[in-house]
Amino acid sequence: MIESVIRFALSNFTLSFLAAGLVASAVAYFAKPAPRTRAQLVESLFSYFLLFSVGIGFLYNFVMHVFFGEMAARFIGWAQSPFQTEVGFASLGFALVGLLAFRGSFGLRLAAVIGPSAFLLGAAGGHIYQMITARNFAPGNAGVIFWTDILVPLAGLTLLFLQRRSP
Repeated sequence: MIESVIRFALSNFTLSFLAAGLVASAVAYFAKPAPRTRAQLVESLFSYFLLFSVGIGFLYNFVMHVFFGEMAARFIGWAQSPFQTEVGFASLGFALVGLLAFRGSFGLRLAAVIGPSAFLLGAAGGHIYQMITARNFAPGNAGVIFWTDILVPLAGLTLLFLQRRSP
């Protein structure tokens, strides 16, 4: 049972890190003294989204594609190629910006959302193409990863918008 939960969490790391960010943001928000404000809620949600979904999530993606490329490719339903390393190092760049944006300025947070959003939405388009043309319904192509490739950018852009509007 525990092995299945761990396997699910690691195989669906984008969902796992999104959930971890929500838990961490709730802890941080409710640790603040009352009265709590909307701006504090947005800050908690956004900062921990950046830490977990962008920073740690893309760091995990870097490790998987660079050091476990054969396994990552098999999970996606692809053959191993040098492209795995390129995706890994792109992920490392996004991870570093996400980690810096955790407590960074609005401009840094903008960069930490826009770059990964373009990457993830492009990946979602690639997944759709693979599902249609190659009938690739591997879990790493058509499973949770596909849906979080859409959900994570939408969440990031929404939080960016909400923070911009917060006093």
